[in-house]
Amino acid sequence: MSTSIATEAPVDSGVDTPVDTVQDRLSRAKTASRAVARLTSDDKHRALEAIAAAIETGAERIVAANALDIDRGRTDGIGDALIDRLRLDDRRVASLAAAVREVATLPDPVGQVVGGHRMPNGVALEQVRVPFGVVGAIYEARPNVTVDIAALALRSGNAVVLRGGSAARESNTVLVQIMRDALDDAGVDPEAIQTVDDFGRDGARALMHGRGFVDVLVPRGSAALIETVVTESTVPVIETGAGVVHIVLDESAPMDWARDIVVNAKVQRPSVCNAVETVLVLRQAAPQLIPVVASALQSEGVAIHGDDMVQGLVTQVIPATEEDWEAEYLSLDIAIKVVDTLDDALDHIRRYSTGHTESIITTDALNAERFLAEVDSAVVMVNASTRFTDGAEFGFGAEVGISTQKLHARGPMGLAELTSTKWLARGSGQTRG
Repeated sequence: MSTSIATEAPVDSGVDTPVDTVQDRLSRAKTASRAVARLTSDDKHRALEAIAAAIETGAERIVAANALDIDRGRTDGIGDALIDRLRLDDRRVASLAAAVREVATLPDPVGQVVGGHRMPNGVALEQVRVPFGVVGAIYEARPNVTVDIAALALRSGNAVVLRGGSAARESNTVLVQIMRDALDDAGVDPEAIQTVDDFGRDGARALMHGRGFVDVLVPRGSAALIETVVTESTVPVIETGAGVVHIVLDESAPMDWARDIVVNAKVQRPSVCNAVETVLVLRQAAPQLIPVVASALQSEGVAIHGDDMVQGLVTQVIPATEEDWEAEYLSLDIAIKVVDTLDDALDHIRRYSTGHTESIITTDALNAERFLAEVDSAVVMVNASTRFTDGAEFGFGAEVGISTQKLHARGPMGLAELTSTKWLARGSGQTRG
C-alpha cells in the first residue's frame, strides 16, 4: 500500500493534536473492517442497540456541543439552510437514536443470495452480498449523517471513516466518541468508526486518495463539494447529486393536490435536496392554478421567481432569469415557469434537472405514464410530494445519501447499496477441458 497519504500534523481545529496520522486511522479502519465483516447479524444488532442507547444517554452532551457549532455558524455567517441542517435539538437527537434502532432491525444484507445456478459440469454457483470493507464519507454541516452512515455501515458489515466538516466539528466529535465507546462496551472494535475531521482538508484529501484503505467514498453536501470529490478522488465514488427538483402541473391537476403538494414539497423542509425548486405549469392550467398555488406559497413566506406570465398572474414576483432555472435554492425561494405543452416541460427537465426527483400532478393517465417513462431521474413520481424521496420514507431506515448516478446505486441508498457481491463456486473435482 502507498504511504503517500500520510499527514503528520493536523490543522489547528481547536482540539488536541492527535498522536497518529491520517494513514494510521485509515489503516486501523481497514483492519477493523475485517473483524466487523465476521460479526453475526445478532452481534451487529446488539452493537447498534448499544449505540442508540448511548446517544439517548448522551443527549445533553450532544445538544450542548451542537449549540457551540450553531453559535459559531451564526458568527461565521452561514445561511439559514445550513443552520437548519446543522441543528440538533432533543427531538432530533431522539430521532437519531430511533433511526439507529430501525437500522438494527432491518434484514442483514450480508450473505444474501443474489443469484446462482449449477453449471453443466455440476459446479454450483452462488452470488452473495458481501461488505465493501471501508466506507468513507465526506459531508458538511450534517451531524445526523455522522450517525446515519455509521449505523448503515456497521449493519452492512463495514467500517466507516468520516469527514464531517468544520461547521459541525463539536457535534461530530461528541457523536463519534459516543459511538466508539458504545462499540467498545458491546465488544466490537471501536476502530470501525473513525473520523478525520481534526486533520481538516488534509483528512478529506486522504480519503479521496486512500486507495488500498478506503473501498468506496460517498460525498454529501453542496454541488461544489460533490464535484470536487468526484473529480479529485482516486477511490471509487458513489455520487449523491444536488437536487434541482421539479414539479409539473398539467391541465388536469386537481387544485387542492397542486396547492398542497407544491407547498409541502417547498415548505416542509426547504433546506434539503428533495425540496422542490422549480414548478412548471402547462399554459392551459396557468390562469387557474398559478394564483392559488402562488398565494399558498407566499402565505408561507416563499419568494416566487417567475416568468412574464407568472408576473402577470401574481403580485410580488421576482423576475426569473436563467440562473433561477439552474438554482438549488435550499431556502424559501421557488421558480415558476409556464410551458406550452408536456413536451416543453420534459425538455426543460432534461436541460436543467440534476437527476434527483421529479413529480407530475395530473389525473391524465397517459400524461402520468409518459412522465414516468420519459423522465430520467433517480426518482420519478405522480401525484406525490418530492419530499418522499428519502431512505427512511422508502423503508430503508436511515440513508447513506441519494445517488443520482446510474452505476451501482441510484436513488435513496440503504444497506444493500453498501455491499458488493462475490461468487461462490462449489465443485467436486471438476477441471476445465
